[in-house]
Amino acid sequence: MTLAGFVPAKAEARKLSFIRDAEIENTIRIYATPLFQAAGLEPSAINIYLVNDKTLNAFVAGGQKLFLNTGLLIRSQNAGQVIGVIAHETGHIAGGHLSRTRDAMKKSSAASILAMVLGGVAVMSGRGDVGSAIIAGGQQMGVRNFLQYSRTQESAADAAAMRFLDATQQSAIGMLEFFEILGDQELLSVSRQDPYYRSHPLTRERKVAVENFILQSPNSNKPEPPGFNERHGRMKAKLEAFLNPISLTLRTYKEDDPSIEARYARAIAYYRRPDLERAIPLINGLIAEQPADPYFHELKGQMLFENGRIPESLPYYEKAVLLAPGSALLRRSLGQVQLEVGDPGQLEGAVANLLIATNADNTDPFTWRLLGTAYGKLGRQGESSLALGEAALLENKPADAKFHAERAAGILKQGSAGWIQAQDILHALDNQKAK
Repeated sequence: MTLAGFVPAKAEARKLSFIRDAEIENTIRIYATPLFQAAGLEPSAINIYLVNDKTLNAFVAGGQKLFLNTGLLIRSQNAGQVIGVIAHETGHIAGGHLSRTRDAMKKSSAASILAMVLGGVAVMSGRGDVGSAIIAGGQQMGVRNFLQYSRTQESAADAAAMRFLDATQQSAIGMLEFFEILGDQELLSVSRQDPYYRSHPLTRERKVAVENFILQSPNSNKPEPPGFNERHGRMKAKLEAFLNPISLTLRTYKEDDPSIEARYARAIAYYRRPDLERAIPLINGLIAEQPADPYFHELKGQMLFENGRIPESLPYYEKAVLLAPGSALLRRSLGQVQLEVGDPGQLEGAVANLLIATNADNTDPFTWRLLGTAYGKLGRQGESSLALGEAALLENKPADAKFHAERAAGILKQGSAGWIQAQDILHALDNQKAK
């Protein structure tokens, strides 16, 4: 799990951050993809972002960007509640709600949108250990004022969500349960209410509509699809173990709890302490039980890598990628380890994995920076500058992006794919100036 820091300008404002985690992102994708398809949306065109914030919130912006707070995921009690939220937000996307903000932010990065919502101007910055994207500055705007849906839009999104759930043969009970969680917010003062409640007005009519739908739907009593609630339990355990104080995690997931999610959480807590003498046996036990699970191998690799045992971590990242070859984040992690292991024979492999990662997700500046470093170690200076130029462009560092793009264009063969890519960076910079 990696964090991408978000810091609003006002000193009293909360520090927010994006979270990147291959397992959690995969879980949300598995939940969301059938709903996106039922809505007639292309799943790969919708970007999902995890915001490290304890408050209960989710929103869509910039056309097809879905933001979910970790607070919402942690507070949810089962997969159906998360799926209900995703179905509702999919209704907003399919209905084109908030069209003015959608048009204004269609080409904005996720960081820029989060900055607009919470106040600030995006500034992207890569870090060697976590690949963070730091955002700073600006005036506090507030989600309540920026992403306020009308009651009509909320009802329309509910109706769409119920259609999508029925089309995918899923129950809407989780959606109603989430409404009941929101209902508790009515008793709180406005300043203490969660942003989701303030920006998504909840009415009695909306609850009645869902209750009536549940009475009529043939899918209301259907259980969650196989594995969905296990994924939910692991997701919650992982978020709590990484984000909560270690002592709280160990009180929540007690030593006498033999469940997978409890052992997973304790392994993470002990690794964070750091106490590898307790963490390693726990993760080894999970790997022994589920050897085909890529995320258990990834966690053991992370434990070893972050404690300076880089050569030992390599086979675990290799195994994770072998089991989940399509994960850009796992490819990025493997590429980083291959780059830092100190073996020149691993550099070509690092380039190959990082190229696959950038092809799958070209919006991560840290991956581009790693790729630039790997090319540089191989003496391929043109490709190195090209990758560093892409990183600087994403980090909103125009002077650095121009320097690297011009350097790449001067080294690479004119008319080649790399040379054209360098020209694209320069054109993007010119377009930014023109705005």
